Amino acid sequence: MSSTPVPFLHPGHYENFPVASILLPWRLRRPVRAIYAFARSADDIADEGDAPAEARLAALAAYRAQLDAIAAGETPNDPIFKPLAHAIRRHSLPMPAFYDLIDAFSQDCVKTRYADFGEVMSYCRCSANPVGRLMLALFDDHDPRHQAFSDGICAALQLINFLQDVAIDWKKGRIYLPQDEMQRAGVNEQQIAAGRVDFLWQHFMLAQIERARKMLQAGAPLGLALKGRIGLEMRLIILGGDRILAKMHENKGDCFTQRPMLDARDWLYMVRRAVFPRRKESASGGSCASGGCH
Repeated sequence: MSSTPVPFLHPGHYENFPVASILLPWRLRRPVRAIYAFARSADDIADEGDAPAEARLAALAAYRAQLDAIAAGETPNDPIFKPLAHAIRRHSLPMPAFYDLIDAFSQDCVKTRYADFGEVMSYCRCSANPVGRLMLALFDDHDPRHQAFSDGICAALQLINFLQDVAIDWKKGRIYLPQDEMQRAGVNEQQIAAGRVDFLWQHFMLAQIERARKMLQAGAPLGLALKGRIGLEMRLIILGGDRILAKMHENKGDCFTQRPMLDARDWLYMVRRAVFPRRKESASGGSCASGGCH
């Protein structure tokens, strides 16, 4: 599964959520590590090595069985699931979020193409949205409006990662881009295989970038709605996604020769904007304007 990009980097990865980042209160770092260990190891089952799909699905079924045990009140004697069980009970974390993640990892074992944007969003609902909901739950925030904002942000970040990783996912035999939109734009899998960036590809990718920008923008009010450390962290996440979109816009969707990444200048800009947010811009989703990202 392509990980959702957030601006807390783990060596070699854009991860789904900050790994016990320094912005988190000390009391939450252990449960975040437990959630991360679960998600990272399950993701590796789906993505790493050359095991057949049947073996991967069986391993993920075993993960699901461990979740069933936790839901039944048991504490598995397992280095992944024992700390996870403690985190779930201490912080009343929603079990459906963990099952959704397993569903997404399992889907990656068997589904490699997505017919339309609805299918892509259905995948994001399981692969990305649970992460935001778990983070809100850790901060004891159960506001339905905040959850809706979070879902939009997480789905947008997942889409951004898909756009970054077209070439990487192709090597794994997967395409997360809507097949019907590719066909209408006149681009195909042979073009992805060749890494060919022409006018048709640029036009297609800029449309994908703009849609992800609008989704990120729609969820951006959460950055101001949340207070304290989680609010600061959320603003950094939103700004990080915005900067990646700006870089992709600048290179006109060329994801084959230059995968956009955050550098030191981006971090300085993001930290300044996160600590001293301009309310109008924070509520409207950052620096990507409708005419382009800059």
